[in-house]
Amino acid sequence: MVYFLFILWFVFLIKWADVLVDWASSIAKKFKVSDLVIWLTIVAVWTSAPELVVNIMASIKWSAGIAIWNVLGSNISNILLILWISAIIYPIAVKKATTFKEIPFSLLAVVVLWFVANDAIIDWANFSWITRIDGLVLLSFFAIFMYYVFGISKTEKDLVEEVHVKKMSLWMSIFFICLGLVWLTLGWQWIVNGAIHIAGIFNMNETIIGLTIVAVWTSLPELATCVVAALKKKSDIAIWNIVWSNIFNIFWILWLSAVINPLPFDIGLDRDILMTIFATILLFVFVLIWRKSSTIVRIEWIIMLVIYITYVTLLVMGVI
Repeated sequence: MVYFLFILWFVFLIKWADVLVDWASSIAKKFKVSDLVIWLTIVAVWTSAPELVVNIMASIKWSAGIAIWNVLGSNISNILLILWISAIIYPIAVKKATTFKEIPFSLLAVVVLWFVANDAIIDWANFSWITRIDGLVLLSFFAIFMYYVFGISKTEKDLVEEVHVKKMSLWMSIFFICLGLVWLTLGWQWIVNGAIHIAGIFNMNETIIGLTIVAVWTSLPELATCVVAALKKKSDIAIWNIVWSNIFNIFWILWLSAVINPLPFDIGLDRDILMTIFATILLFVFVLIWRKSSTIVRIEWIIMLVIYITYVTLLVMGVI
């Protein structure tokens, strides 16, 4: 029964989260928020919504292993797995701003996370925590990023055509958003409980569950967005969505998780932070290599997929 609910809620809530975008976008339009800002914020937040709710539930239950590694595992799978699927459908084009501003900012996010999490290394403390103060540090970087978002909304007009906002009643929009959030919270509680249950049955560490099962499933909205973008041959949207989602995951979701309950951090988990850094740098290198054509061809993504499969295999086998 646990497994059935585990899968059922994943499928149902991913679809419901998609519906929430329409209602939230409709409210934003009523307050005369530009189409591009809606795309840059609401859609990006939507793709990070599963990670957000899983982390909130995990923080409340003091399941720090799932809370932290859900974010890192999601970021790793976004780059090495989700973008590979998009590239198989259509070669990925990369804009200059994504190459030199957004990918480096996503790399900065992981580096900042390493600094705020490693008290034992930096301050020689007995324990490492992502405290509420650390959460405020993450929030300050998120504020800088949002300043950048609203800045480019005044200059980048070519993305507006990608946004299709439905007009809906204000009160109906508010009602369905509240209803959706209730279902989202209840559903992801089953996911957290299911993940912990699976970890117990197979004697697996919560870290592994967070990095594999939960992380991949919470990346489904990113996958859906990237596949649709690739099918429409708008692959620049695909990589943009992944990079921005990774930034949201660290600066927004981990901030909120730490505010709810400080997150204990095992120094051994630096392995996965380094893997996230490596994946981001690899993405940046491949983008630079193919800068003249502004396209990352499929062979690069095959290399990244092999790296991802190897990493997860070694993780599950306990080799690393």
